[in-house]
Amino acid sequence: MSGGGAATPFPRFTAYAVSKAAVVRLTETLARELVGQGIQVNAIAPGFVVTRLHQQTLAAGERAGIDFLRRTQEEMAGGGVDSGIPADLVAFLASEASDHITGKFISAVWDQWREFPDHLDEIEKTDVYTLRRIVPGDRGMTWK
Repeated sequence: MSGGGAATPFPRFTAYAVSKAAVVRLTETLARELVGQGIQVNAIAPGFVVTRLHQQTLAAGERAGIDFLRRTQEEMAGGGVDSGIPADLVAFLASEASDHITGKFISAVWDQWREFPDHLDEIEKTDVYTLRRIVPGDRGMTWK
């Protein structure tokens, strides 16, 4: 399991965010090392499943960072993400329907992973659902 801390900066939760990014890079590296051995390795961002971290955020109050505190309060008021959603993604990735999907960072909530079987070739051959460095040319900028 990785998480949103891997995808964007997460002020005041530096160690957490760095560990989540490390999980994604470990996933990508292991997937490459295991090519041809029939082993798939993927990282899952489960979404805002209410955990002890969120209880601790509420207890910390504004020391946790006002933006994350507010988001935590809003998400918890709505019940957060049902843990069945990331569990369904885990089951999908363990099934034959996900054959050849490896080295990916998949959001249980935001990515359309139920449609992945219709796009297996495309997913396998690209760097979609991975961590990558973006350079000016990737955004149509001509300077280096």
